[in-house]
Order: sequence, then structure tokens, then C-alpha cells
Amino acid sequence: MLRSSLRHGLAALVLCCAAPFWAGSGMTAEQVVELKSVRQVALAPDGKRVAYVLRVQRSATDAPGKPWAELWVAAPGVEPRAYVSGKRTVSDLSWRADGKAVTFLASDGKDADAQVQEIPLDGGEARRLFEHAGSIALHRPSPDGRWLAFTAKVQQTPEEKMDKEQGRDWKVVDEKPSFRRLWLRDLSAGTSRAWGPEDLDVLDLAWAPDGRSAIVRATKSTRVDDDYMFSKLYRVPVEGAPALLTETPGKLAGFAASPDGRRVAFLGATSQNDPLAQSVFVVPLAGGAARNLTEGLEASGAQIGWIDERTVLLVAVQGTHSVLRKLDVESGRGTELAWPRLVVSDLDLRGSRAALAASSPEHPAEAFALDLGGVPARLSRSNPGLDGVRLARQESIEWKAPDGLRITGVLTYPLDWREGTRHSLVLQVHGGPEGVDLDGWTTGPLEPVQVLAAAGFFVLQPNYRGSQGRGVAYSKADHDDLGGKEFEDILAGIDQLATSRLVDPSRVGTGGWSYGGYMSAWAATRFSLRFRAAIVCAGLTNWIAFAGTTDIPYEMSLVHWDSWWFDEPELHWQRSPLAHLDQARTPTLIVHGEADDRVHPEQSLELYTALRLKQIPTRLVLYPREPHGLDERAHQLDYIERVLDWFRTHVADVADVGSDPKI
Repeated sequence: MLRSSLRHGLAALVLCCAAPFWAGSGMTAEQVVELKSVRQVALAPDGKRVAYVLRVQRSATDAPGKPWAELWVAAPGVEPRAYVSGKRTVSDLSWRADGKAVTFLASDGKDADAQVQEIPLDGGEARRLFEHAGSIALHRPSPDGRWLAFTAKVQQTPEEKMDKEQGRDWKVVDEKPSFRRLWLRDLSAGTSRAWGPEDLDVLDLAWAPDGRSAIVRATKSTRVDDDYMFSKLYRVPVEGAPALLTETPGKLAGFAASPDGRRVAFLGATSQNDPLAQSVFVVPLAGGAARNLTEGLEASGAQIGWIDERTVLLVAVQGTHSVLRKLDVESGRGTELAWPRLVVSDLDLRGSRAALAASSPEHPAEAFALDLGGVPARLSRSNPGLDGVRLARQESIEWKAPDGLRITGVLTYPLDWREGTRHSLVLQVHGGPEGVDLDGWTTGPLEPVQVLAAAGFFVLQPNYRGSQGRGVAYSKADHDDLGGKEFEDILAGIDQLATSRLVDPSRVGTGGWSYGGYMSAWAATRFSLRFRAAIVCAGLTNWIAFAGTTDIPYEMSLVHWDSWWFDEPELHWQRSPLAHLDQARTPTLIVHGEADDRVHPEQSLELYTALRLKQIPTRLVLYPREPHGLDERAHQLDYIERVLDWFRTHVADVADVGSDPKI
């Protein structure tokens, strides 16, 4: 049975802060691309002010490139203020120990290296704290303000620079990696020294409260795959040798030391083949065995922080929502806090006071302040233009898979939907497959949900088995069965919407990026008779070829397939869209970034060539400079317009595909 999710009573918090949305028309491609959003929050030491990074799209007259990132500071009852804005890109915010200034990373010019900069809150310009040879990747001031830890790549030797200048610049893969070394800056003495191990690539770090040691996450290579799959946690004293903190079997994410310095909490995997670092573990700072505080929890940990020396705050994804839980580290018991309809994307916690970046169905991510147990206060209002935009109805829904498993998703209605009418349906399928679509702000340049709703489509974003948000067992439920029961989950969602007489099952289109692109290619070939149109974006089309060209072969094999293609070549080929071209009938738009290292563009070229030779309507669009997605304004606009045109042409018309849409 199709069920709408219950709205939390505190949802009025969000609505009361917004102007009415019934005026004006639906969203346009230009409005989607222009949206601003809060990306990182940093809470001041006194817990009163929040610094945040605001993502701002480039203008049409700017040179092509990624959006800008500005530094803002806000507080309850105080109008937010931009401290670093314009054509700048800031990242990695921290506060000086005395709370009088914010530190951040930024470069001073187009080709300059990123350096640690500081801007005082009482006015004045940002300034570099010191000069370091090479770009700095991250920085963390110590709690006592004496030290600043940072990471930066080892620089080329004079001989290596000369070789490059003279054309001797060939690369031997995996040889001579350029590690991100850990450095320690004495802020009073004005000196820096290399700190910690020479043979590790340092990916993240956090100080212990006494400032005498740090915890770092690091790997023994610079490969992306090792970052994802094989990183470890180390304790690095200011004076002394680093030591492995604890044995961890798979993925790792956020971590922090307790206020009394006795323990470290971290998000980790339960096994090597766990698709996500979604469980909360606690280990002594001195090292030892880690305890899992969330074993069996049907939710996925996303952010953590310490409230006090015995209590961890967990922000988790549960179904299509964010939940906040207090975890007692002694007993492991959890207590869920009351929480409104906000989806949390970032957290910074100091005791019982928190800064959050969070979205709702009415707005992209904004900055919030929260006293735990109270109601979050919205601090920023970055998109006043949304006041004149009418947004389509959106809700969480549930349905059952053929084997009885409960599946969730987010359904957005056509903007002008009327009770009793049926409309065309478009899927927007998330990637991963361990991604998730949540019942917050769902619209962006790669998933133009509200634009599709304004054009008259229902939009379903399904969280098929393998997705985040339902715990370890659910995220492992598609192992060795990619394109199998997980796709049946999606088909069951379509059938339920048809049974509920909301959608016309003969007019269904699908689109998605990465693994969502794979699902759409699978729909366009193996299940072609169910779909009028497909849009395959950076999608996998040939599993065997993909395994040899991606930058994540271990992750894809260990935590997604849970098997190697060379052990099961027939299964991997049979789950490849290219293996089912004999069934392909669906008009397919194919999109790819030319600089994609995750899914090589050859995957799209293979599908395009095959469909073209079979005389199936198809088009391949390659975007220069773009990685595994689209960053540039002009490319995003072009993509959204192509999506609208493709679905309007092939899904919204009344012509049938020539066969019964049911299998």
C-alpha cells in the first residue's frame, strides 16, 4: 500500500520562516543553476556564532569553472554577514581559539596555491597566516591555540622540476606518489615542521583536547580506491612516534575525541564489504579494540560529535529523513531527539550547542543553530528569489518489493496536479548504489526535480535495496545481484503508482547519474518495453570494461558486487546493459564529462555506438573539462534543457511504444 509519511509537528518551524510559495510559476533551469546553498558550518568557541561556506554559482560572464564559495558569519537574531565574497573560493573553516577570527583555506589568484588565511570578526581584510611551499589541503588549529596542524603534498625536487620543463614528464602509474604530509606550525614561534609518518597520505585529522596529539585518517598510497577502502586511524603525538589507533575492517568517515580526552568516536564499516561507514564505534584514545554502539540500527550514521565525556550525538539517515540520537558510550543505549522536517548535511558540535547545514522541501541547505533538545533556529536565507516560485507537492512514500521488502522513496507531484488525474512519470535514480534521496530539498542541476514537476511529470526518487538509510543489512542486500532485485524494487514502485491511478504506466521515463545512469541504461535495454525514454549520465554499460578503467576497482568489487568480475565473468556480462541490445527499443540520451575518472567516457561511447547501429533514437553529449558530474554553469543549463526536451518529446506524448508496457 502506498503511504505518505507523517509530517513532524515541528515542520511549522520551516514554514513560518518562508514567504508563501503559491505565487508565481514553477522552477526554471536558470533558477535551479542560480541556487545558493550552505556547504560547511563551523561553530564559534563561545557557541554563539556560526561561520559557513556559501556555494554561489558563477555569472554568465565569468570564465568557465566551478561555483565560487564565500565565507559568511551569522548568529541568532543577527543578519548574516559576508566576510569573504566575490570571485573567491574558500574552504575548510575553523575558528581561532579565542573566537576573534575565522581561519580558512583560499588562494590569492587563479593559479596560486591554497594557503591558510585568517579574517578578524571586528573588521579588516583577510591575510595569510604564513607561507607554505605548495597547496594546503586542510588545517586544524589546536584547542589551546598554540599549534596549527595542516596537510600539504610533498613538493617536487629541483631535479624533478627540470625534468618536467625539458619534457621528461612521463608517468609510471603508482610510482613515486605525492603524499599529503602532515605538518605542524608553531604559531608563536612562526615555524613549521614535518610531523608524523613520511609514508602515509593524510586525509583528515582532529586534535585531542589537550593539544598534545592528533588523530589522523591516512592511507599507504594516494589512490582514490585506498582512500575509500583501506584508510586507517592513527594517533600522532606532537612529540613521539605515530601508532595505529585500532583495527578497522573497511570504510571510515568522521571522527572526534571526547572532551576528557579518553576516547575517540568514529563512523566506520562493520566489515570489508560494508558499503558505508555508517556505524558508530568508540575506542580508547590510547588505542585498543573498538566497540560498535549502533549494531542492528536500521539507520545510517552520517555525522557525529561529543556532547560530553560519555555522550555522542549521532546525525543519521533513516529512510528518507534525518534523525538525531544521543548515544550513551557506556551502555550503548540511544535516545532519539525530536526533530523537524530538515535534512542535515553538516554538523559542528560544542557541548550541547550545535551548528547545522540543513535543507527542507522548501529551501536548499541553510545555516541553523541548535541547543540540543530545542528547536533549530534558521540563521541564513540565501535564496530570497524562491519566494516567488511555486513548488510542487513532495512526500515520502513506501511500497513493497516482490519479495516483501519495504522500499522507500520521495515522490514529487506535477505542479498543477488535480485529484483523479494521471500523468507521465519520470524516475530520478540516485547513484552509488549506496546513495540515498531524502525528503528535503531534492532539486539541483543534476536532478532537476521541480523543473520536471513544473513541466507536468510525476517524479519518483526510489531508495532501492543497497541504498543508505536503513542500516548495514539493507545496504548489503544487493550484493552479487546488481541490476537484479534492486531493479525489481524500482519496477514495483512504478506499479504501485499505477495501481494508485496516479501515473500512466505506458508513459514512464528514467534518468540518473553514475549508478543511476547504469539503472537507466539497464532500463533502456533489458527492460526497454517498460520505458518510453532514458537519460544515461556517466553510466556503467559494460561491467567488465568498467572494472579495468575506473579509479575505484576495489570499492566496486568489494562493497558493491562483493565479488570479482574475473571470478564471475558471465554474471557481470549478463548484468551489463550492452549484453541486452537485442531487447533495446527505448530512445536514449547519453551524457558524460570528458574528464571523468570514475566512469570512463568509453562506457557512454560503447552504448551510443551500439544504439546508433541499431537505429534506436539516441544522442551522445560530451562536456569538456567535466569530471563525474557537471560543475560549469553553461553545461548545467544545457543539460537541464536537454532533459526537459527529451522527456517532453518521448514520454509526455500519446504515442505508444508499440507493445504492452507490462512484462
